[in-house]
Amino acid sequence: MLKATDLKPKFRKRKRRVGRGTSSGFGKTCGRGHKGQKSRAGGTKGARFEGGQTPIYRRLPKKRSFKNYPFRSEFAVINLVQLGKFEGEAGLPQFIAAGLASEGERVKILGKGEISKPLKVSSHKFSRSAKEKIEKAGGSAIEYS
Repeated sequence: MLKATDLKPKFRKRKRRVGRGTSSGFGKTCGRGHKGQKSRAGGTKGARFEGGQTPIYRRLPKKRSFKNYPFRSEFAVINLVQLGKFEGEAGLPQFIAAGLASEGERVKILGKGEISKPLKVSSHKFSRSAKEKIEKAGGSAIEYS
């Protein structure tokens, strides 16, 4: 069976030998042309050099301000409209069973919509309007510590 290690190229391109006389095609200036920065030894600038123009990395502002990404607390959001399908009690186990939240996720109840029946709702966080609407309907809003 043919293996990738057995493959060999049909031919190998020979290395360009410069400075070996004019008849080689790369004598005298060795393919670098006449004069100029690129014809000299060490005559290339770095990849960030832009011909003397202020480089892009210096024109753009530095990364500033405080970012709290690694420590921010994210919540699965549930609106009051979605609580209509629950009877009597609605907590984290019921939200997970209904597919409104995932295991280990923190939940926040928001006040979009109305609630007509008294419910005992337990969650990590409530918006002020959600708490008022739940209590107005005769239920209770219990926050996990």
